[in-house]
Amino acid sequence: MLINFTKMHGLGNDFVMIDAISQNINLSTEQIRFIADRHFGVGCDQLLLVEASIKEGIDFKYRIFNADGGEVEQCGNGARCFVRFVQEKKLTTKKTIRVETYSGVITLTTNEQGLVTVDMGKPVFNVNQLPFLASSDDSEQDNRYTLTLNTENGQETIEFSAVSMGNPHITIKVDNLDNYPVEQIGKILESHPSFPKRVNVGFMQIINKHQIRLRVYERGTGETLACGTGACAAVANAISQHWLASQVDVKLPAGNLHIQWQAGQTLMMTGPANFVYEGQIIL
Repeated sequence: MLINFTKMHGLGNDFVMIDAISQNINLSTEQIRFIADRHFGVGCDQLLLVEASIKEGIDFKYRIFNADGGEVEQCGNGARCFVRFVQEKKLTTKKTIRVETYSGVITLTTNEQGLVTVDMGKPVFNVNQLPFLASSDDSEQDNRYTLTLNTENGQETIEFSAVSMGNPHITIKVDNLDNYPVEQIGKILESHPSFPKRVNVGFMQIINKHQIRLRVYERGTGETLACGTGACAAVANAISQHWLASQVDVKLPAGNLHIQWQAGQTLMMTGPANFVYEGQIIL
């Protein structure tokens, strides 16, 4: 099977984009893992399948697969790449499109500078949506939870906030992002039994009320250079704690995203999406 693909990235969070409208595509988990492999395949954090939607008023649908082959609900950086991809491939002439994802419908808009704004919908703070099996001692009212982990330095209690941005996220506030053991704590929490569907783990350092630094350990992938939904989740969680203003620049390892949110409204994310190359792969 010969597949045409496009390699893209959003702040270094990289994707293999496959047009499943003009190609007959049916990939197995093993084939997705092969494509995502950085030594033997193309290499990516996620693979995105572009499909037609049969729903009225919806322009497209897309499916998102992590590097381990597992299908996931949402991807903010992938959403920005998606709209640039369908425009570049002449699949649409619209500047604003509505797209069906596993977790619901999102709206994507490109501006004259090539930046993309994504209406990510309303953050959901009900931990049953993640899901997260909170203990009876935890309080959903203030969005603060704790888990005690067995780390290399012994037992450590981690405090975090939780939110669904169409996919599950927790955010840990840290004093110094450079010295924090992101890999160790992220790996433990990502597959912790308290998260039956696993979870994306964000590590946030607050610079001021309009600026944060963020690293994200993504479910099924590991730490990535950027995570769009992770940036949205970190800002929403921090605003729920009254730590941030309604407009925030998020500094990720590979660049910046701008997040705008007020309680009760939908959350808006703006950032770049870039093409890398076109290719073909034989499976």
